[in-house]
Amino acid sequence: MMLQRVVASVRRSAVRSMPSRPSAMSATSAASQPRSAALAFASRSLTMSHTRIANTTSTTAAVSSTSTSSSARRFLATTPALDEETLAVLNAERFAEDVDVCIVGAGPAGLSAAIRIRQRALAEGKETRVFVVEKGSEVGAHILSGAVLEPRALNELIPDWKERGAPLHTPASKDRMYFLTEKHAVPIPHPPQMSNHGNYIVSLNNFVRWLGEQAEELGVEIYPSFAASEILYNEDGSVKGIATNDVGIAKDGRPKDSFERGMAIHAKVTLFAEGCHGSLTKKLISKFDLRKDAQPQSYGLGVKEVWELDPAKHEQGLVLHSIGWPLSYDTYGGAFMYHLENNLCAIGFVTALDYSNPTLSPYREFQRYKHHPLIAKYLEGGKILSYGARALNEGGYQSIPKLVAPGAALIGCTAGFLNVPKIKGTHTAMKSGMLAADAAYEAIEAAGDSTAPLTLTAYESSIKDSWVYKELYEVRNIRPSFHSPLGLYGGVMYSGLDTLLLKGRVPWTFSHPGADHSSLKPLKDVTPIEYPKPDGVLSFDLLENVSRTGTNHADNQPVHLVLKNGQSPQLDTNYAVYGGPEQKFCPAGVYEYVDDEANPGHKRFQINSQNCIHCKTCDIKDPSQNIDWTVPEGGGGPKYVYT
Repeated sequence: MMLQRVVASVRRSAVRSMPSRPSAMSATSAASQPRSAALAFASRSLTMSHTRIANTTSTTAAVSSTSTSSSARRFLATTPALDEETLAVLNAERFAEDVDVCIVGAGPAGLSAAIRIRQRALAEGKETRVFVVEKGSEVGAHILSGAVLEPRALNELIPDWKERGAPLHTPASKDRMYFLTEKHAVPIPHPPQMSNHGNYIVSLNNFVRWLGEQAEELGVEIYPSFAASEILYNEDGSVKGIATNDVGIAKDGRPKDSFERGMAIHAKVTLFAEGCHGSLTKKLISKFDLRKDAQPQSYGLGVKEVWELDPAKHEQGLVLHSIGWPLSYDTYGGAFMYHLENNLCAIGFVTALDYSNPTLSPYREFQRYKHHPLIAKYLEGGKILSYGARALNEGGYQSIPKLVAPGAALIGCTAGFLNVPKIKGTHTAMKSGMLAADAAYEAIEAAGDSTAPLTLTAYESSIKDSWVYKELYEVRNIRPSFHSPLGLYGGVMYSGLDTLLLKGRVPWTFSHPGADHSSLKPLKDVTPIEYPKPDGVLSFDLLENVSRTGTNHADNQPVHLVLKNGQSPQLDTNYAVYGGPEQKFCPAGVYEYVDDEANPGHKRFQINSQNCIHCKTCDIKDPSQNIDWTVPEGGGGPKYVYT
């Protein structure tokens, strides 16, 4: 705990602001937020000769090794632009910290796991050390969801949450669901799973901040602005822990005056709670082939705004969902509007990423949706406050991978526990974290002084016996039923039959058709979608909305969006065949195809990484699978408010 107090002191003394210089499409704004500095632990500061204070809004995208013997070799001696002295600085030995449990990600699953372990340790008089690293500048900064919270897992984890001041202020009191045409809204019955009696409309990032406070009161060590960039392995191949990325590296790969080597966190158990499509999770799944017995994960992109409504139009407790327009019948998706307290309203749109038309823009579908008469009547006279976007898992039961590997486990949305028909995943994420925590605590206690790798087989067994799996199994056929030739209409008919009568008690399990990146049709085979221009009142230009995310990255840094095989796949396939779908699916204006001044008559692929809001859509939907989303320097990215 002494280390935690020293780090907190260094953090307070190291804060500074470095606003990014805009690129051609950079979202410059007065709303850019100051960022706290990345930290140098006191023990390192006595031995390292470089400046310790590093701006947390830099990014770094160098490819890192995953073996412990070469984990420091992010910049190899074969790199011709760097001399031996520079390489020695970049590859200096990391400071290492030994803990019992390391958790990657301070979201609902990670914090629930941390809280549960410390609850058990305190009850039994044990000094189990729990260490949480979070890439956001503060706990909750990168959290975005609808959200209507089912408190089932919260009731189990913190029964007295009301007395502790949990920010659950708005009970869901009214459920409405509509099928939309362009001009009309037809009320339809909602499935039983979508009943929200007993649930709460919340700002999930506010709820997560509160969870972080509960965790710290129990002795959990939480370190925001530390981005886990690398998995460390023991010689036997088991997971040893993680390393955080280096900070203070310039765009040319050279250390700046602010350079600071990353940390190594060695743990008996490492829990990956990165959220949907985690950058380390995908590496862990690949190394241990955790998806060999599961179907491909299917994803959606959720785009959200928070508004302050005219008090005369605000209906506190209203939960409104819709399907249909503006999406075509063969594209899965839907919209939500949730009325919180204080005249606040969360409104959002989810588009499944298995869509086939490369000219579809999830962001612009959302902007068009807000002009529907049913929705516009609430927003007119209101004021937009914030914006954000995040990919989410839609694969459900069929797409859950093997959850454990030697020394590690997957929890929460990084594993894929979202209940799609219920449109909720926080309660299942929290429960998975709690079950993994129980398994980790018991395995550590049983192992004693043994150094053998711990595999949390009890976690995989317990979650299969829990209400999480029961929920997901019962609705397993709902999402894939929309892949029939009837699209939306076939899915609605089957979903009604299954949710009302069958309740999953059938001998079949539908399959997902394949990975989302393989679903696009060539541009020549589709009718391009024409979108109306935003009016600046209900609908907004993309970069104007990105300025409302609080996103900030320093300009002089390596790009964290890595092209694995250079620009050729983007130019020869994505642009030539599909018309450059990155320009459409990215909800932050990161990608452009621009004229190549050095090669007249040709295009080049431009990445405006300063705009990145960490949604992970590019890594999922890129038809060439050439874009590798890696973590920027800790503290960079969005700083969400009310999301």
